[in-house]
Amino acid sequence: MTGQDTTHIQERMTIVGDLNAASFVPWIRRHAAKLGLSHTISHTSSMRIELEVAGPEELIDMMEMGCSLGPIDVWVERIDRAAISGERT
Repeated sequence: MTGQDTTHIQERMTIVGDLNAASFVPWIRRHAAKLGLSHTISHTSSMRIELEVAGPEELIDMMEMGCSLGPIDVWVERIDRAAISGERT
């Protein structure tokens, strides 16, 4: 088949900074849904949010970029990414 060679990966993103979790978590959920990524948020605090995302690597990259720019009421210092599992199609 052609055009169906998209590789899906699963990663854990740890977002660190001055985060307003009450507004940022719903924003993250909407952004992930718009990108078509499956996601689970496992930790939220004013300093750190951890989430697992799965989908095409290019869309996960877009998710990272969106979160780094984020809504106006958060300040993201860094985003750490780690692979959770191997590639799957």
